[in-house]
Amino acid sequence: MALSKPSFLNHLTKSLTISRRLQSRAPPPTFLAIRLFSFATPEEAAAERRKRKRRLRIEPPLSALRHQQPQQPRPSPSPAPQNPNAPKLPEPVSALSGNRLNLHNRILKLIRENDLEEAALFTRHSIYSNCRPTICTCNAVMAAQLRQSKYAELLSLHRFITQAGVAANVVTYNLLLTVYLDCRKTDLALEQYKQLMNDAPFNPSPTTYRILIKGLVDNQQVEKALEIKDEMLTKGFKPDPTIYSYLMLGQAKNSNAEGVFELYEELKQKMGTEEILDGVIYGNVMKGYFLKGMETEAMECYKKVVGEDSPIKMSAIAYNYVLEALSKNGKFEEALNLFERMKNEHDPPRKLTVNLGSYNVVVDGYCAEKRFNEAIEVFNSMGEKRCSPDTLSYNVLIDQLCNNDKLAEAEELYKGMADKKVSPDEYTFVTLMDTCFKENRPDDAAQYFRTMVESKLRPNLAIYNRLVEGLVKVRNVDEAKSFFDLMVPKLRMNDDAYKFIMGALFEVGKHDEVLKIVDGMLREEPNDFTEEVEEFVREGLRKEGREDEVTNLKLDIEREKAEAAAKAAEEAERAKASARAAVASLLPSKLLGNKDNENKDAEEGSSEATEDAAATSVSSNAEESVENEVNGASEKVIA
Repeated sequence: MALSKPSFLNHLTKSLTISRRLQSRAPPPTFLAIRLFSFATPEEAAAERRKRKRRLRIEPPLSALRHQQPQQPRPSPSPAPQNPNAPKLPEPVSALSGNRLNLHNRILKLIRENDLEEAALFTRHSIYSNCRPTICTCNAVMAAQLRQSKYAELLSLHRFITQAGVAANVVTYNLLLTVYLDCRKTDLALEQYKQLMNDAPFNPSPTTYRILIKGLVDNQQVEKALEIKDEMLTKGFKPDPTIYSYLMLGQAKNSNAEGVFELYEELKQKMGTEEILDGVIYGNVMKGYFLKGMETEAMECYKKVVGEDSPIKMSAIAYNYVLEALSKNGKFEEALNLFERMKNEHDPPRKLTVNLGSYNVVVDGYCAEKRFNEAIEVFNSMGEKRCSPDTLSYNVLIDQLCNNDKLAEAEELYKGMADKKVSPDEYTFVTLMDTCFKENRPDDAAQYFRTMVESKLRPNLAIYNRLVEGLVKVRNVDEAKSFFDLMVPKLRMNDDAYKFIMGALFEVGKHDEVLKIVDGMLREEPNDFTEEVEEFVREGLRKEGREDEVTNLKLDIEREKAEAAAKAAEEAERAKASARAAVASLLPSKLLGNKDNENKDAEEGSSEATEDAAATSVSSNAEESVENEVNGASEKVIA
C-alpha cells in the first residue's frame, strides 16, 4: 500500500533516529571490519594493494623478522674445571657389556681351569688393546690369586693396572687389605685403609670393616680393632654382630672374659634388644663363661642356642664358634654330636650348616685327643658335603702329624694335594724338610727344598740356613755347596751365611772352592766382600800358607777391569776415526757449477756442517756398537 508523503517522512525520521541510537551504543569498527568493506572502484582496490605492498617492503611484519633472524643458541653453562689431582671414579658394573663382557668370560674360564698365570698375562695384554678390561675383571683375577696365596703376583698385577689408569673400587681395596693382613703387614693395611678414607671417591663397605677388624684381631691388635669399631659406628654404620664376634674372639684369646661380656652388653644396647637373634656371637659368649669357670652357664647357653624351638638363627660360622668352644674346653663328645647334627641339617642351597671351617675344628679336636686316624678319616670325607680343603687345612694336619712322629702319614697327605688341585706353600715344604732332618733323612729334606724352589716359591734366608746347617751336620758339604750356588742369585746373603759355607769348605780342605766364591763376590757384588768376610777368608788361608792369594786375586781383577776399560776406549777411538774416513770418502772434493763466490762459500760451509753432523752420527753409532761389544766381552770374562 502506498504511503503518503507526510507518512513517509515521519517513518524515515524515526528510522534515522533509531539508527543513530544503535550506532552510539555499538563499539567502534575495528581495522579488520573496515578492511572487509569493498572499494567503490577496481582502481581504488588496486591502489590500496600497491600501497600495502610498498609498506610491507619498507616495514616487514614482526613475524617475518622473527623467521629471518638466526636462532642464537642458548649459552650453556661452562663446565667447572676438573682438578687433575682428583681421584678417578671407577667404572660401574654396567660397563661390563659387549666385547668387554666376552673378555671377562674368557678370563673367568682361565680361572676355572686354574691357569692363573695365563689369566693374569691375558689381563695385562688387554689393558692396552681396543678391548680394555674393567676393574671387575681385574678384581676377579686378583681374587683368584688371593685364594691360592699368590700374594706377590697379586700385588704386581695391582701395581700394573694402577699405572695403566684403571680406577680401583671398594672390592680392590678389600683385596689389598686381605693381602696385607694375611702377610702380617698391619701397618700397610692401616695405611691402605687411611688412603681409602681420605682419597677414594667412595665410602668403605661393611665388608671392609669386617676384613680389617678380623685381620687386626688375628694379628693380636685387639685394641686397634676396637678403635676401628668405634670409628665405624661414628660414621653411621649399623652395629654388626659378626664384627662383635671377631672382637669377642680376640678378647677370649687374651683370656679377658670381662671384655667378652662388655662387648656382648654393648651390642645388645646398640641394637636395642635383650636377645640377639644372630647366633654368630654365642660361641664366644660360651668361651667367656668357660674362662670364668662357669661351665653350667656355658652349657645352658649352648642348649638355648641349639635347642629345637630356638629363635636364634645359626649359620655355618655360628656353629663353628660353638664347636670350637666345646672342643677346646673338654666337651669334645658334645662337639662331635653337634657336628653330626650339622651334617644332617646341611641341605644346600637352602640351608648351609657345614663348611671347611667345621671340618678344620673337628680335625684339630681329634689331633688334640691324639686320635690321628680318625682325624685323617674326617679330613678325607670333606667331599661328601662338597667341601674342598685348602692349603691351610693341609698345613694344620701335616704339622700335627709331623709333631707326633707321623711323617709317613704326613707325606701321604702331601702327595694327595695334587689330586685335590691344592698347591703346597713354603710352610708345607719347610715342615716336611725339618721333620726329615729329625728322622735322619737329609736327602729327602734336600729334595723337598729343591722342589720348593722349582715350584717358584721363595724360601727366605732362615730356611736356607736351616737346610745348609742340616746338610753340613751330616757331612754332606758338596750338597750344601750346590744349594749355595743355587740360592746366591735368589737371596741376599749376609756375612754369617758366607762365613758358614766357607768354614764348611775349609774344614774339608776345599780352599779353592772358597777362592772361587771370593772371585764371584768381587766380580758381581764387591760390597758383599766386607772386611769381616775378608779377614775370615785370610785367616782360613793363612793356616795353609796361602794368605797372599786373596791379594793376588784382587789385583788380577783390578788389572782385568783396567785392561777392559782401555780396550773399550781404544775401540771407541778407532770407530770414530773410521767413521770420519767413511764420511770424507762420500763427499765430493770440488763443487760443480758456475756459482759466485758467495754461494760457493755458503755451500762449502753447509757441506762442512753436514760432514760434521754425519761424522758425529756415525761415530756415536760406532761408539754404541763398540760399547755393546765391550760389555759382551766383559760378561764373558766375568763368566
